Amino acid sequence: MSVPILRSLPAWLMACGLLQADEPARKADDPEFVRQAAYKIDSYVAGWYRQKNLEVPEVTDDATFLRRAFLVAIGRIPTAEEARFFLEIDEESKRQQLIDYLLASPGYASHMSNWAFDLLRITDDKPGFGGNFEPYREWVRRAVEDNMPWDDFTSRLLSSSGNGWDPSTAAVGYYTRDRGMALDNLANTVRVFLGSRMECAQCHDDPFGDTERHEFYELAAFTNGQGEGRKGIMRNLWDEVREEDRRRTLEYRVAQVLWDRVYGMALSGGGSGRIRLPSDYQYRDGDPGEMIGARTPFGKSVRMSDRDDGDDGREKLANWVTTRTGEQFPSVIANRMWKRVMGRGVYEPVDEYLPAKDSHLPGMMNYLVGLMVELDYDLRGFQKILLNTKTFQFVPNPEPSKVLTGDDFHGRQLSRLSAEQIWDSLITLASGDPDKKPRRTMDGRIHVGGKPVLVGRKDMATLSDEVLALKSEAELRRYFDALVEEVRSGGGGGAGGDSMMMQAKVQRYGRNAQVRASELPSPAPRDHLLYLFGQSDREVVEGASREPNVGQVLALMNGFVQQQLVHNGGAHLYKSLEGASTPQEKVRRLYVAILSRPPSEEEMGWMLEEVKAAGEDGYRNIVSALVMSSEFLFLQ
Repeated sequence: MSVPILRSLPAWLMACGLLQADEPARKADDPEFVRQAAYKIDSYVAGWYRQKNLEVPEVTDDATFLRRAFLVAIGRIPTAEEARFFLEIDEESKRQQLIDYLLASPGYASHMSNWAFDLLRITDDKPGFGGNFEPYREWVRRAVEDNMPWDDFTSRLLSSSGNGWDPSTAAVGYYTRDRGMALDNLANTVRVFLGSRMECAQCHDDPFGDTERHEFYELAAFTNGQGEGRKGIMRNLWDEVREEDRRRTLEYRVAQVLWDRVYGMALSGGGSGRIRLPSDYQYRDGDPGEMIGARTPFGKSVRMSDRDDGDDGREKLANWVTTRTGEQFPSVIANRMWKRVMGRGVYEPVDEYLPAKDSHLPGMMNYLVGLMVELDYDLRGFQKILLNTKTFQFVPNPEPSKVLTGDDFHGRQLSRLSAEQIWDSLITLASGDPDKKPRRTMDGRIHVGGKPVLVGRKDMATLSDEVLALKSEAELRRYFDALVEEVRSGGGGGAGGDSMMMQAKVQRYGRNAQVRASELPSPAPRDHLLYLFGQSDREVVEGASREPNVGQVLALMNGFVQQQLVHNGGAHLYKSLEGASTPQEKVRRLYVAILSRPPSEEEMGWMLEEVKAAGEDGYRNIVSALVMSSEFLFLQ
């Protein structure tokens, strides 16, 4: 392997300088704890087999495990070097070592970020919005890389407030992303974090659930009263510079930065705890336009006054979600992680919470909930335990489920790779290990008229802090005039040393760069391979699709695969042929590079006939056939 596999996750982290020897280790860093927890889960599954009189599946072979572990843990296939290393090594604990290696690699954060971006509908920007969500995206990515506990992550999102550019408060993007749609944001909040579908109750009592419209508005009151700092003090100035004949002036462009990228990306008001019922309210428990106070609909009750505005509603909401909803909060995230690793939730859909006692495996579900809490919501550690189970390692099962619940654990069900897994695997074949490439970084420079200004002197975080601290229109006007003069008198991004140094720190990738999907513009353009294979447009929660379409076939036959793999002699997978002296060895290496396994005798015979008939072109034909095969496009 390009990076040696170490025997434990703590050893790997310490070798990389990411864990100091005196730091307390997480529970999932203890191999014995992981072993016992994985065994406990397998025991519940074994009991299920006995109850249903099902034959226990075999554990899958090394090649299938290798590819499955890579795709599930880090979202790509192994490089040819990684595959050959694992398949050729003869060591009893190599599967456990591989899991440690994968979860400690940059690939884990990349793949997990894709999941978070999809769940939270994170995009680079939004039509009609003059700011952007780069700081928010960066905050989420850093949280994933740092393995921030899920309860802390949730709490910081829901209680966020402040400067949208400050790394410590950039989580406000969770709300500013839905500015003007606070009720939709709340509906998504309870769906994502609590598995409750309350969106219908925005307009009427839910006929298919237990939520009443009054309850929905009581919950919405916790987040009501969101503002954009003291944006009102800029209204008169903004109206002045927006006059039609002045839109091209420097004053207009600087004002646009303050209006859209400072105030527009800030969040003030901690949640008033009060809200008015809509004018079309139609039930007897309230009157149209009536002011009501915040109140939680289930779990341990939390209330706020309906007479006086508060300023901590979002904090109260965050605390209720993470600590006062019983098993619901840990159950939903445990089930999401189970689906992420095993391919299907213990209960489905994963965003419709089911009490453990009502699931088809109540004992195991109770254990998973307790395990998530015991691990202090360590999602990487939780997935590590699942990856170490025998249940994860069962042979693939192409047959449909034998039980009404849709999941009898009788071997892993086949599923097509996600758009991101396909893209990340293709670029692995084209250019080698994509996790060695620099990660995309946030551009925090001040841009006026599309050009960076004040480079090396002031950035967006500092500018935002200064502007948001202004308390009156007079203060703002003085600051604005000084800023315009500062930009006019030499704040443009020239060829100076500071400018060049600052620009060198900004790592950006274009739409066609051969880097991880998590590094590309989000979401992908409509003609990009990612979009064609179903990447979410991030308009709805988990909006990705794995449905087939003609565009996918054409993309494989005429697009990236042909240009960057089949007809590209410099593609990384062809480097795996260096040193191979026979056609048999070359065919074997292509199979290992693309499918992570050697060919069968029958397949070897077919491929040698192709090479004999087509010469060197035969190897390119083999690459084309294997990459477009169902085995490559599906996860077993």
